[in-house]
Amino acid sequence: MAADSEHVLAEQRRHGVLEAVRGHTGVQTSALAQRFGVSQMTIRRDLDELARRGLVKRVRGGALEPGFLRHEPPFDESCRERGAFKERVGAAAAALVEPGDTVIIDIGTTALALARHLHGREGLTVVTNNLAVYAELADDEAVDLLLLGGLVRRNYRSLIGFLTEDALAGIRADAAFIGISGISPDGVLLDTTVEEIPAKRAMMRAAQRVVLLADGRKFGSAGLGRVADIDAVDALVTTDDAPPERLEQLRAAGVEVTVA
Repeated sequence: MAADSEHVLAEQRRHGVLEAVRGHTGVQTSALAQRFGVSQMTIRRDLDELARRGLVKRVRGGALEPGFLRHEPPFDESCRERGAFKERVGAAAAALVEPGDTVIIDIGTTALALARHLHGREGLTVVTNNLAVYAELADDEAVDLLLLGGLVRRNYRSLIGFLTEDALAGIRADAAFIGISGISPDGVLLDTTVEEIPAKRAMMRAAQRVVLLADGRKFGSAGLGRVADIDAVDALVTTDDAPPERLEQLRAAGVEVTVA
């Protein structure tokens, strides 16, 4: 138990270190040690681990944010962007949910649109690390709600980390509804927020059926991190501005495509 507690504290501190690096052009090891009340050796280990994950660039005496690393906009800003398209995807995805299903809902604003269309579904169980989805369904007594544990990312309304992944390892769901940042021409699912990729993979492993939520613009977007190949997906819900030739390629690969 003590080792587990130390691991949680270390992950929380590393998240704080990562946010500090992202908020500045560069951060010195000595300043981080003072800020977090630990030794410089501890901070060096934290920075080495973050660098190993590709989240920071180690430099002499500290760390920098990699110039190539892109980040998604905060949740509220993302909600306003292409809101009508996301609502269409959410409504179409909700039509795929069967009575009595257990479904996993990923983080993100399109996932929130899905949750809005699940109210009143008797016997439905929703598993999520999306705090906005939790808030949407918390007062709906018809829906059983399981909130995954993890480190809170306030700007993104999400929970991530090993607690999230460990909880998902003990779940078997009928379907997982997954969001991504982009779909490459060769069918690779990409995401810009690399910290969230392990949870997405764990969701996909925990479900019998994987449904990808991706409006048409995602076919022209990219991301730094590889989530999975398209063959890990059973179905796609998208919008009518998706490139028709790409949708035909996915259908040919055995993906069930719904255009909202």
